[in-house]
Amino acid sequence: MKTKQLHKDKVNIITLGCSKNMVDSEVLSAQLKANEIDVVHENKKNDHNIVIVNTCGFIDKAKAESIETILSQVELKKKGKIDKVYVAGCLSERYKSNLETEIPEVDAYFGTMELPLILKQFEADYKTELVGERFLATPRHYAYMKISEGCNRTCSFCAIPLMRGGHVSKPMDDLVKEAEGLVNKGVKEVMLIAQELTYYGLDIYKRRSLDELLKRLSDVKGLEWIRLHYAYPSKFPLEILDVMRERENICNYLDIPLQHAANNMLKAMKRQITREEMEDLIAAIREKVPGICLRTTLIAGFPGETEDDVEELKKFLQKQRLDRVGIFTYSHEEDTTAHDLDDNVPAEEKERRAQYIMDAQQEISLELNEQKVGKVYKTIIDKKEAGRYIGRTEFDSVEVDNEVIIQSDKKLPIGDFVQVKITKAFDYDLEGELV
Repeated sequence: MKTKQLHKDKVNIITLGCSKNMVDSEVLSAQLKANEIDVVHENKKNDHNIVIVNTCGFIDKAKAESIETILSQVELKKKGKIDKVYVAGCLSERYKSNLETEIPEVDAYFGTMELPLILKQFEADYKTELVGERFLATPRHYAYMKISEGCNRTCSFCAIPLMRGGHVSKPMDDLVKEAEGLVNKGVKEVMLIAQELTYYGLDIYKRRSLDELLKRLSDVKGLEWIRLHYAYPSKFPLEILDVMRERENICNYLDIPLQHAANNMLKAMKRQITREEMEDLIAAIREKVPGICLRTTLIAGFPGETEDDVEELKKFLQKQRLDRVGIFTYSHEEDTTAHDLDDNVPAEEKERRAQYIMDAQQEISLELNEQKVGKVYKTIIDKKEAGRYIGRTEFDSVEVDNEVIIQSDKKLPIGDFVQVKITKAFDYDLEGELV
């Protein structure tokens, strides 16, 4: 399809939201390129004529950002600076009819599973032989790898199943092939992502099969780091940790969203776990993999949350001393079971509680970082900024965790691994020198 006869189409994909959306955009890019359509991601040159906005619809702030981005692209279209605006992703899946009414200037809206329909807009074919192929939007030394789609959990606050459907695992052979392809492109670290990692395999292999997948992926030559994101704590399959301990290229790192620590909140959130069970799980994880880095996410201001609940959460963190913590303020999402509850914590109070919890975690983070001073860590070089190299240890994921600042006159290629001795600790970063 040509929107203007004077030039060839060039598509710019704008990705909002989580890493799962990033993978979807990378797959779309590969399909467009295979159909000989020029495509870029987050184009700064502004020499494109078509835009696809891959939206997020998870919480209020994400929805607002998606709407603002769509409107800004529509404005460019009105001014004649671009020809077409398409909208895809979670917001479009969830609110398609509303969006078509409110922003009719968009040329077409697509849901989360409608990649072939997007391609039809360009008179392009969906190429099945490209399964697993992606045009990476990340630096070439790391990539996200989505091992399943959707979620079968019924957390009361979460709208993801409304936008992504039920849990569907990708076949193990396809994932191994995808990992091999990524390594051939120069990728050294893959971050396994899903809405729920520990459900992997239940649908197609009739058992939780993440341990087996990890074994097969760790056998892929050239794959130096494998990192696990988004593992649900309820009925956590401890055999994953046996593989983590045995295989050197599986990072001693686990992202395990807990959401809260007060039992009445966990029950209202339908998390299927108690604080006591979470404490037992953390102890078991640390026993199986000594020195493991545990990351979690929390929610502040859930309906009915009291000051006592916030204090209990703070004491839980001070006792457990988790390595990494992120916190969201509760977003009242329609069609979730929590939407029937009274959203009775004002927005300003939600923010105050979130900050209160993070202030407590900041102290913990600094203390844990100070314990690293004088020690040597294998570190991957991510980038160079202001004359300094920025890297990460196996205990840190991209963008959300600590960075290691390295002063070096020696040229350090991006994506290389180096040994770094930590010389200084900050709240959320480290400084070090080459060994």
